[in-house]
Amino acid sequence: MDRRQFIQLGLVGVSGALVVPKMVLAEVPDSPMAGGVYYTEKAPGRWSKKVVLHLPSIELEKGKDALSIQVMTHHPMDGYEHYIVKHVLLDKNFRFLDENMFDPTKDKAPTSTFMLPSYSGALYALSVCNKHDTWLNMIEV
Repeated sequence: MDRRQFIQLGLVGVSGALVVPKMVLAEVPDSPMAGGVYYTEKAPGRWSKKVVLHLPSIELEKGKDALSIQVMTHHPMDGYEHYIVKHVLLDKNFRFLDENMFDPTKDKAPTSTFMLPSYSGALYALSVCNKHDTWLNMIEV
């Protein structure tokens, strides 16, 4: 490979790295990853009969100093056989904010409470099931 080909190939790689994530994650509900890499209410993929028990619900409570976010998944905790592994909270740019891991021998229900000092915009919650993959829901703050 000569120098010119190397530079052209490098530029193609860099431009792809900048464009592809924005195209894929620009609108989560319409993302080509929905229904395959993760599941949503509108894109349950192969788990269309599992939405009610796996889609996390998100509730907000605004205090004067902080925002309390409660994430719940209406899923039984059947020991290590079948359970919700964790909840993950992501900001509007899909950056990690916090997570809560569950112990199916101790936790009776998959419920998480997260505190944020101040926040506005889209807030994403992931619920991870050991058998039925990762589910995403969103709320606007």
